[in-house]
Amino acid sequence: MEINPDSIVFWKWVYFKINATLFYSWIVMLILILVACLATWNLTAGYRISRWQNILETIVSYMRTQIRETTQEKPDPFLPFLGTLFLFISVSNFLSFVPVYHPPTGSVSTTAALAICVFFAVPVYGIRQLGFTRYFQHYIKSTVFLLPFNIIGRFSRTLALAIRLFGNIMSGTMIGAVLVSIVPLFVPIVMHALGLLIGQIQAYIFAVLAAVYIGSAIRAVQ
Repeated sequence: MEINPDSIVFWKWVYFKINATLFYSWIVMLILILVACLATWNLTAGYRISRWQNILETIVSYMRTQIRETTQEKPDPFLPFLGTLFLFISVSNFLSFVPVYHPPTGSVSTTAALAICVFFAVPVYGIRQLGFTRYFQHYIKSTVFLLPFNIIGRFSRTLALAIRLFGNIMSGTMIGAVLVSIVPLFVPIVMHALGLLIGQIQAYIFAVLAAVYIGSAIRAVQ
């Protein structure tokens, strides 16, 4: 049975505690910061670039293309937020092959926090692109009576984002743990590799859905 990372407590003082979810979230953030520092340490504009810079430019170029195709907008304003979402989820899921590691995305608190970030990012980007009045017009575009339903729709999309990511990551790790206990070695290895692939797909889907929500909010009143 896969252990809930929220139940693993490393340190506790009165009402404050550091559990596996929080600890490994910090580890992932530290890895991303270190890799970003290394990749941007000696950037050049010539033809001869370092391997780190080549990998960085490939990733950023791919993200820019996906954001442009999804939102139908210039990707630069959205790249920092959506790129950070994708990289955090991707690295969190990829490190699941480490024996003592528990992916923070396997906790509903992490997925809920990421979904809440998307929930607030949608109006922030919408207002920044369109202005306060134009953005909120689409909540009552047809009739003012649709306002509560549109608000409920916003909350339900946020809940769906959190539950989708949490469910897929938890189910994948639980299946892997069960197979390890009942079948020979090579089958869990194959399933674990499949789990890593699914984790990357989930990171992609989460980032794309966030881009879709932001893009739809901007285009709703255009």
